[in-house]
Amino acid sequence: MGIKELSSILQQSGIVGAGGAGFPTYAKLDERAETIILNCAECEPLLKLHRQLLEKHAREIVEAFHRIGQTVGAKDIIIGIKRAYKKTIEALNDCIGDYPGVRLGLLDEVYPAGDEVVLIYEVTGKVVRPGGLPIESGVAVFNVETVYNVYRAVKTQAPVVDKLISVVAEVNSPVTVRVPIGTSIGEAVSMAGGVTTKDPVYFIGGPMMGYIGAASQPVTKTTNAVLVLPEDHLIIQKKNGKASIDLKRAAASCCQCTMCTDLCPRDLLGHPVNPHKFMMAATCKDMQKPDIFVNTMFCSSCGLCEMYSCMQSLSPRALMAEYKQGLRAHGLKPPQGVSPGSVSPAREYRKVPMERLMARLDLTQYDREAPLQDGTKDVRKVRIMLSQHIGAPAEAIVQPGDMVETGQMIARPGKGLSVGIHASISGKVTEVSEKFIVIER
Repeated sequence: MGIKELSSILQQSGIVGAGGAGFPTYAKLDERAETIILNCAECEPLLKLHRQLLEKHAREIVEAFHRIGQTVGAKDIIIGIKRAYKKTIEALNDCIGDYPGVRLGLLDEVYPAGDEVVLIYEVTGKVVRPGGLPIESGVAVFNVETVYNVYRAVKTQAPVVDKLISVVAEVNSPVTVRVPIGTSIGEAVSMAGGVTTKDPVYFIGGPMMGYIGAASQPVTKTTNAVLVLPEDHLIIQKKNGKASIDLKRAAASCCQCTMCTDLCPRDLLGHPVNPHKFMMAATCKDMQKPDIFVNTMFCSSCGLCEMYSCMQSLSPRALMAEYKQGLRAHGLKPPQGVSPGSVSPAREYRKVPMERLMARLDLTQYDREAPLQDGTKDVRKVRIMLSQHIGAPAEAIVQPGDMVETGQMIARPGKGLSVGIHASISGKVTEVSEKFIVIER
């Protein structure tokens, strides 16, 4: 199968990165990719769905990943996985020998091993330039669930209509469930036996890079987890912080200890990200070195600086995000042609162990099994967003009153970078707007 044919299948099937920003997968099929990497680092605390899925469907996922490698002509096909995921590694070793060129890239149990730039360095030794794309280094990285969706699209012509999501923390029965796209977050949480805390807050995604959501919002193709947390939890308090107050706190107490920069994963790889210099310049309104502000655009927002490194619980990540947003609003883009410096010789000694990170975040108590339930749950109503990926939103092709079947395309790819959207349940279309389509059984 050639790139053009596979790209068409993936675009029409609505396959995007099943996490992060949801980059359309068909656009990653590139003949420049000498190396492809399957990302099973899953470095966010409490998240387990990728290793669970890869353990259960190892052969299917390896087969699809091997096919992608053959299609783009990759010379190196690597499964990046932490040594700690022993059961998943056993499942991979049972089948990997049947697919020539596929090998394991074993990773330490540290955060953020799943960051693309960090992962690429760990398994290939290549450093992606600041602000650059992996393909510039001859590398393409794919998410585990994304590749499983590729397998289903190629083998059974099944489009993306459901999503695995881990529901953990303050719930009776932590679980990883498969729900139709568009299921409400509240309904997904109910599948974990209900909440166990008063005034719960639904934190969408991992505790380091996620955000505070609402019970009414829908599950999308990039929703990986819901952490149900008490409203007074450290993670919630940090997310509810105000930039104006964070800036005043930094002005009053940042002692320039440099810990935020010393442990910054991007800085350790030679990228010009210096949180401590930014904190000094921002609090003093010192514009003599504008590069300090512009270079915030190279920050990955992994959150280590404010959630782990800073001894005074300041918020470099949040403040840099505020500045990045302001720069983009004024039309500024990341500088091009910036070469990375040398990799720090101290890097190996400055990796953050997951166990210590979870303890610092007060999450150790929630580190429980969340068994995978692979069968799709039944729901009566879904609200399917037309924009669930980077690029142009899909364009609705149904109207209120239409009857649709599960898997039927209800929105075609928009112009430019875009993918199709499909009905996740069978039923009647009850509402169509510029942003979403509602279907009820």
